[in-house]
Order: sequence, then structure tokens, then C-alpha cells
Amino acid sequence: MVTGVLPVALEDATKAIQAFLLSGKEYVCLMQLHSDVAEQDIRLILRDFTGEIYQKPPLRASVKREVRKRTIYAINLLEIDGRRVLFRVACQAGTYIRKLCSDIGEAVGCGAHMRELRRTRAGPFTEDENNYTLHELQEAKRIHVEEGREEGLRKVVRPVEEAFQYIPKIYIRDSAVDAICHGAELAVPGIVSLETEIRPRSPVAIFTLKGEAVALAESHLTTESILDAEKGIVAKTKRVIMRPGTYPREWKSRQRST
Repeated sequence: MVTGVLPVALEDATKAIQAFLLSGKEYVCLMQLHSDVAEQDIRLILRDFTGEIYQKPPLRASVKREVRKRTIYAINLLEIDGRRVLFRVACQAGTYIRKLCSDIGEAVGCGAHMRELRRTRAGPFTEDENNYTLHELQEAKRIHVEEGREEGLRKVVRPVEEAFQYIPKIYIRDSAVDAICHGAELAVPGIVSLETEIRPRSPVAIFTLKGEAVALAESHLTTESILDAEKGIVAKTKRVIMRPGTYPREWKSRQRST
């Protein structure tokens, strides 16, 4: 009973899947209460579940069942029909909505379960702007093959760079690109510009000056510290997106002494 937005990565774009895992999600959920509850009590409970919560993944989950901290950015009550409660929730990636329903039911004192769920946003991709069916994709491919027009495919298959919309970016010199493509750490001399809100041990996206995704990395410094630094390592490369050799190699590998 789950529908909605599901980003699908193709070919080299599969390397950017981690960017989706770092981005927030938004859902519309239909929750079934197990007994009658006053609307005011439901509103108060939903308010209590906004912010940082502790959550243990359900039995049928793809991750280890350990208590972990997740952030609920907002919960908006949309409608109540008897014991059925419709609400919209914006949350940190990795939040289990069916477990959220169960925990809300326990808190309200009657029990509850998730009846239906629709994902309306996954990272930068939304139901209104970026949602296409497999039939639409098939038709776009047919038009491309039979008529040579690719507008439909370009509308459905988006550039991999869009996956990094909500991740702070660091733009590097052309001369540093191939080194990063080989897994090198990013040093201060290779940086041309960067965005705000970069924090230590947080994900950053490394981009070329043309706006091409090079790699996903983990920052060692804040934006302010990077701007003040004259040398040193800024970020550790975690996942290379661009193929080595796309940009000319302008660095020398270290030679072992004999």
C-alpha cells in the first residue's frame, strides 16, 4: 500500500544513490487508530513527535534493528474520519513511517497502524514535478527510437547533478578534477568556490566549474575555516561519480623510493 516518488538511477548515476539517502523525504500517510480518540488529543500527540525522536526499525526492515535518532521536521494533520487519520510528514531519510504510526498509537494509548502511504518527495524530486510512470517512459523511448526526438526522454531522465540539490557544494579547478576521480582527498589549492553551511564530518558534493558532479565527499572543516585556510586537506572523497580521464590528468602519482 505504498506509492509515490521513487528515484531510479541509471548506469553511472547509481554512484549517486548515497545522495538520495542523505536527503529528506515527505509523505502523506493514512493511519488507522484502534479505538476512538479525540481530535485535540491526536493534534497534541503529533506535535510531541515533531523534532528529534528515537526509533527502532520494524521487524521487516532492511537495516539492523537498533534504536536510532531521527528528525521529524513537520507533521501536519490533514483530515480525520472516525478512526482514520490523514497527515503529511516531512522527515529525515531513514525514518520508518509505519513505525511512526505504531509509536503514535502507543503514545495515544489505543494502538495504531499504517494503512496507506504515499511518498510525495524524495530529496529534490517531487510528485508534482518529477513523477513519471513506466508507461510514460516507454512512450518517450518509442518516440526517440521511431521519430528521433529525445525531448521526452530528457524530461524523464534527469541529469545526475540534480540529485545533489540539497547537499552543499565545493567547486574545484579543472586541474584537480582527475585526481579526485582517482580517489584523492581535496586540498585547499584545488578549490575555486564553495557554498555555505558546510560543517565538519558532513557530506559535500564536489563539482567542476561547469557544474558537473565529480564526487561525494566528507568535509573536515566548516565553510568559514575553508575560506580562511591557505593549505591542508578540506574533504575526504567517499564516492566518485565522474569517470577518471574525463578531464586531462595534470597530477603526478607518488613514486616509491627504492
